Amino acid sequence: MAATPVPVERHRQHLSTLSDAELVPLAKMGEEPAIRAIIQRHNQRLFRTARAVIRSDWEAEDIVQAAYVKAFTNLAIFRGEAELSTWLTRITLNEALGRVRSRKNTTGLEEIDMQTTSPGGEVLQFPSSLSATDPETELSRSQARHFLEHAVDDLPDDFRAVFVLRDVEGMSTDETASYLGIKPETAKTRLHRARKMMRQSIEKQLSGAFSALFPFDGARCAAMADRVIVTLRQTP
Repeated sequence: MAATPVPVERHRQHLSTLSDAELVPLAKMGEEPAIRAIIQRHNQRLFRTARAVIRSDWEAEDIVQAAYVKAFTNLAIFRGEAELSTWLTRITLNEALGRVRSRKNTTGLEEIDMQTTSPGGEVLQFPSSLSATDPETELSRSQARHFLEHAVDDLPDDFRAVFVLRDVEGMSTDETASYLGIKPETAKTRLHRARKMMRQSIEKQLSGAFSALFPFDGARCAAMADRVIVTLRQTP
């Protein structure tokens, strides 16, 4: 007696419960639902990472798509010595930094590091969520998010990258330094400078949460998976 086919939606839900280590072998075999599950799981971090470097939504999406295609076409060389998220993030960073280098020279950070900043550089404490869900509150949250995104965009390039990886993505100092190829002490210094640069402009207006910054979910998230799948199908 033939086995009853598993509905596609149920299959996708099952895959979403698997770990990256369990999904990778399926993705190596070209199983598209597994590839889609990996993409949707890591979209948020990779988009935030790319945008921290490039400061453009559309170009950040393009970078993430290119990074996914590069990753999945070279998945055979992934041995699991590092976390898949680490591997994907490094590919995304390399793609983003490569584009920056192709356009212009990186800002000299030694001069920026030595600049005198305004007094008062204590660590900012950001609320984790908003409990109310009425339209007025949602509007305030959206306005706060856009304000914060603008403030982050105004940071110098490499300060911004450190800030996003540490304070938005919640990475450790060592992880951030490793991704960016800098010393942990340098990462700490840049983070401290970035916080001081942002503090005065946001301390009285903050009403949102970092978890809402640079959203990449819903239809936008699914569309990324669709585009990567199409590109992979066309890749020899």
